[in-house]
Amino acid sequence: MDEVAKAVEECARAAKLAAPSLAAASAEAVDAALTGMAERLLAHRDEILEANQADVERAKADGMSAGLLDRLTITPERLTGMAEQLRLLAGAPHQERSVDVSTLDGGLKLVERRRPVGVIGANYEARPNVTVDVASQLVKSRNAGVLRTGSAALGSAQRLREVVIAPALTEAGIDADCVQLVPRVEREAASALVRLPNLVPLVILRGSGDSTRALATEAAVHGVRTLAHADGGGVLYVDRGADVTKVRDLVYASLDRLGVCNRLNLLLIHEGIHDDVWPGIAEALAERGVTPSLAPHEHAIGYEWALDSDREATVTVAKVGALADAVEIANEQTSGLAAGIATEDTSAADAFFDGYTGTGVFWNAPTRLLDGFKLLAVPETGINLDKVPGPRGPVTYTDLYVRQYAVLPA
Repeated sequence: MDEVAKAVEECARAAKLAAPSLAAASAEAVDAALTGMAERLLAHRDEILEANQADVERAKADGMSAGLLDRLTITPERLTGMAEQLRLLAGAPHQERSVDVSTLDGGLKLVERRRPVGVIGANYEARPNVTVDVASQLVKSRNAGVLRTGSAALGSAQRLREVVIAPALTEAGIDADCVQLVPRVEREAASALVRLPNLVPLVILRGSGDSTRALATEAAVHGVRTLAHADGGGVLYVDRGADVTKVRDLVYASLDRLGVCNRLNLLLIHEGIHDDVWPGIAEALAERGVTPSLAPHEHAIGYEWALDSDREATVTVAKVGALADAVEIANEQTSGLAAGIATEDTSAADAFFDGYTGTGVFWNAPTRLLDGFKLLAVPETGINLDKVPGPRGPVTYTDLYVRQYAVLPA
């Protein structure tokens, strides 16, 4: 076994050994651990920011783009926000561990028991806040975890585990080994993580589309299930019944951050209103420093600009002749993450909602809202786009369990 695979397996075995400590923890202990993480984030603010700054400086020297640097950076304000999210998660209700389903013949009853998966892996990009988001969701759901982050954020992630996550778990009486962080920077660590079905049966995958799809394929070969967030890009369709002022504000609000999956990526404008709304749209784009990519396009219409380090400050713009055309494009030529309609026409909004099959659909609201914290008031482990039964959309602690059916005397 090579050294990278060995390091990943060691983390997985340690997490599995520690998993029973977390699975059996009381609700009070779990919430105390999360509250302790929030307190430690603030108490160790300076050293966390120092470790993050070192990561940022190395990434700058390596030529990382501005958008990716934004994702990598922990600002004082973002750190305070991370602590607040942990406190809110600590106060969120726990999943019912046992739910009565029905009464059976013979004086029996059927109960659905909700059990932790055991150990869940997570592979994610260079975003230090995701280390806390994922770890906290796993702890709340009583699942041990093996986390593997991009090399650019490893220093920040290690400091967060050392001074925030592990000590808070220990103080709450939970084995700190239940949250592991792979210490290797090599990309091969991600592949190693999806090859351990007996230790890590489920892996959360976040990152660029191609790399995540490749990992999902490899995981399937090895019998590991995945919750994948491979592609993104929000769509906004401007209907002929749209309010010009609202369109301008929607475009502006949808581009507050460029390196995120739920930003405005594709703008479809009904040809009957194009000339009326374009001045306001152009103004909003200019204020955000974003360039429109106009027809004829030299790229796929659903191309995700957030993943283009050289041209991420771009939005694709296209005219359409009808609402049905916009729905078809959103369904067939984009990732299916999220699409919105700008209109004052209720029937048009209903038709758009009925036609679009993606994960999130919005009416006079930005697709930036497709986020666990913004929608559900808890952090997410990622946004799942699967078109099969199971957790879809922002995945939170309430999704990370397996069902067990129990029959017992009534």
